[in-house]
Amino acid sequence: MSTIVRWDPIREIATLQNRMNRVFNDVWGQTHRPEEDYISGSWMPAVDVRETKDALEIAAELPGLDPKDVDVSVDNGVLTLKGSRTFEKAVEGETYHRVERAYGSFERSFSLPTNVDPEKVRASYRHGVLHLTLPKREEAKPKSISIKVEDK
Repeated sequence: MSTIVRWDPIREIATLQNRMNRVFNDVWGQTHRPEEDYISGSWMPAVDVRETKDALEIAAELPGLDPKDVDVSVDNGVLTLKGSRTFEKAVEGETYHRVERAYGSFERSFSLPTNVDPEKVRASYRHGVLHLTLPKREEAKPKSISIKVEDK
């Protein structure tokens, strides 16, 4: 016997999102879930990750943070960014009508490919953006090998 089930597009979207999250988690590690921000008081900086022939480059948006409040570490093939942004104390007699900036702690981790040299990671901070350069190992860089032609 068949059962008629009413189609619920929201449930379909949620199911698709869960499947996509699993795919991204499997490939790139833990993905961000915005609804967790409201529960945990944490936030997640947006990042761009790109690859050049010599390195991986990561740019993380950290506006309003002092670079001293950001910790970058590499351990066992995992790059981790940690930090926090504190809420400015309200001045007596002032009332906030809207607070849209995120505050609290954050942590992002990225599994590094084996061709990255963790000893040579460089970090710089400019205009609220943390720039990380993760050079590739020399043996991992593509190289051209010329073929010597011998006449017989």
